[in-house]
Amino acid sequence: MSSAPDPRTPEIVARLSRRRPLPGLYSGNVGAVLERGYLAVRSQNWAVLISGFFEPVLYLLAMGLGMGGLVGTVAGPGGRPVSYAAYIAPALLATSAMNGAIYDSTWNVFFKLNFARLYQAMLQTSLGPLDVALGEILLALVRGLIYALGFMAVMVAMGLVTSWWAVLMVPAAVLVAFGFASFGMGITSFMRTFQQMDLINFILLPMFLFSATLYPITVYPRAVQYVVEAMPLWHGVEMMRQLSVGHLTWVTGGHALYFVVMTGLGMWLTTTRLRALFLR
Repeated sequence: MSSAPDPRTPEIVARLSRRRPLPGLYSGNVGAVLERGYLAVRSQNWAVLISGFFEPVLYLLAMGLGMGGLVGTVAGPGGRPVSYAAYIAPALLATSAMNGAIYDSTWNVFFKLNFARLYQAMLQTSLGPLDVALGEILLALVRGLIYALGFMAVMVAMGLVTSWWAVLMVPAAVLVAFGFASFGMGITSFMRTFQQMDLINFILLPMFLFSATLYPITVYPRAVQYVVEAMPLWHGVEMMRQLSVGHLTWVTGGHALYFVVMTGLGMWLTTTRLRALFLR
């Protein structure tokens, strides 16, 4: 007795037979990676998913309200005086977007790469390394977006949003998350042990503390400022601060361009690493 044909067969055959834009690298089927990721996330504990959101919120409450009562107002972008809480809130929004992207593109990728062997299975299908890289990075962006929206809601509730330009902080946060996620996945592909993964936190904490998130960069000697200005989080912090008060200049575009370039380099690194690891 023959079984009934799968109704999805024509669609699958059509998808496999269509011309590939970048043969061996990209099949144009990122949606399959996203669908698999969505099904996996749906079965997870959502409390774990949003846990990284609370760290910058606690910093905002402790530093913005606690220390802010002692500091008073500070000079914001363009010299405009703002409360200390309003000064650090955009920086912590950039940090929140970074956290969401990094957590998803490092620890989750580390498990899939070294224990679940998920990417090896994916690349045995018609998917190419660029499909996998884009799919995983877009999943990390969703987490970054959730963190950004949640933190933005906290800022609005605390009365820290003073300009309609602040609406652009959400897409700017996604851009920040895109840059960190693309590099995070590529760097994680070099990691083989949990001890090596601890290096990521070892780098992120100093970057958070020294990227002018809690005080102006001018407190540093000029030589140290050059180092800080090379850090990606500093560019995200400055871009967010300028958007928060509507002080937009060509420098704001320069910060955004930094993340566009960072994203391109990260995508190249991740795609190259996946091809080198699994398509020899």
